[in-house]
Amino acid sequence: MSDCRFPHPRPLSSAALPAAALSDRAPSVHPVPAAARQARRLLARGLLGLLLAATALTGLPAGAQERFIVMASTTSTEQSGLFGHLLPIFTRETGIAVRVVAQGTGQALATARRGDADVVFVHDREAEDKFVADGFGLPRRDVMYNDFVLIGPASDPATAGAGGHRDVVLALQRIAAARQPFVSRGDRSGTHAAELRYWKAAGIDAPSFKTAWYKESGSGMGPTLNIASSLNAYTLADRGTWLSFRNRGELAVVLQGDPRLFNPYGVIVVDPARHPHVKAAMAQRFADWIVSPAGQKAIADYRIGGEPLFFPHARP
Repeated sequence: MSDCRFPHPRPLSSAALPAAALSDRAPSVHPVPAAARQARRLLARGLLGLLLAATALTGLPAGAQERFIVMASTTSTEQSGLFGHLLPIFTRETGIAVRVVAQGTGQALATARRGDADVVFVHDREAEDKFVADGFGLPRRDVMYNDFVLIGPASDPATAGAGGHRDVVLALQRIAAARQPFVSRGDRSGTHAAELRYWKAAGIDAPSFKTAWYKESGSGMGPTLNIASSLNAYTLADRGTWLSFRNRGELAVVLQGDPRLFNPYGVIVVDPARHPHVKAAMAQRFADWIVSPAGQKAIADYRIGGEPLFFPHARP
């Protein structure tokens, strides 16, 4: 962070000073009228009252207002609305605010590797395990899960989900064979990593095609769904963001239920041995809370239209 200082004032030359200031005579002193003194006292009392009122409204001393942690997390947890429900509960119970940096999982882990976050809450198990193995995080803990769903035109022109099968690999093979438009996140997120695994299992190196039918949005889940909606294209989405997404157009879930679409989320506190400046104690407080009965209940209670978006998955 750059060192911001106020500039030092330049000394004034004698030419810049008023004539009265250059005189060797003492300036004349005029007595302040009693009414003016009383007005000043009232003004001072009023300002003090405002200051005390502001302190009372916050309910916290100035030092306590600085109790916060930075969490690098995914766009799916942010755009699904989960954090808007979850984090105020944690803050009420602990007095610790959480400032979220919503990115793809790969970017979130990179942010934490630099020491620019105190805790990560992401969903790419392979990348999470490597983050811990490389010495950047304390042990990972399971928090919750949902699943991925294959989204596409309700008419399913590629017959990706035709016949009611649940094989995501077969569905992608059919999309590629039909050369139907597919929008990838292309942002190193957990969703993007999962999509690439499915394409690889299908024997298709779709990202290398650079064809008209395969496009990369380079953005989060919400914007990617918007693009897919405008193009009437297929895409892979996490169920939580899909359920909260409203600009669906002609899109629908065309495939779901493949066990490979399981999507677990984990929490990792950044290791203070690697980055001593991180707020490890408060970050640990969050990690402990999110896997506690209170945190797990808060996750289970978040629903849209009566349907849960995430399922508690903390292990004893």
